[in-house]
Amino acid sequence: MQIEIRTLDNGLAGTAELPEQIFGADPRADIMARVVHWQLAKRRAGTHKTKGMGEVSGTTKKPYRQKGTGRARQGSLRAPQFRTGGVVHGPVTRSHEYDLPKKLRRLGLISALSQKHAEGKLVVLDAAAADGKTRPLVQRLKALGWDSALVVDSIVDAGFLRAARNIPGIDVLPTVGANVYDILRHDVLAITTAGVEGLKARLGFGTGEIGASA
Repeated sequence: MQIEIRTLDNGLAGTAELPEQIFGADPRADIMARVVHWQLAKRRAGTHKTKGMGEVSGTTKKPYRQKGTGRARQGSLRAPQFRTGGVVHGPVTRSHEYDLPKKLRRLGLISALSQKHAEGKLVVLDAAAADGKTRPLVQRLKALGWDSALVVDSIVDAGFLRAARNIPGIDVLPTVGANVYDILRHDVLAITTAGVEGLKARLGFGTGEIGASA
């Protein structure tokens, strides 16, 4: 499939041939949802913690004798029914991470890329480079009409990354870090020609120089 190659100055730099298998597949919303849930589960810290009966401070002495008081039997003041007692079945420190088959993760990424192309929100850039100054890049992105964009490049330019990191709604990732969650949460997906080649290699469709024609 043919797509125009744009520049950061909103100029035309030719056309490119995108692989149908990556950018023209039928988007699977169910697969993308599973991949996003898997990603967010991996990001959870899992550091939430409450103290149980054996962890709270307090005496181990029996509050009062077992029989003869007319009150319910009690074995410890650290029991959960007392104000200073422990928590029953509270959260503990753990990892929320779980396994997801590689085939599903791969299909989720292809679905996200194809959905952006189907929505007309995919832009192929000739390059993503800057001198590290934020203000000029803001003006260029404003001319492009990008308020929320993810820029993917094979090797991220240090100057472009430095200029973009202070711009709200703009994120930059290498092809090895491109993921379903970040693609879907941005309005525009901008991939450089080198980034397209990197995605082709990552997804196992081989590499080949993208031909650009004026």
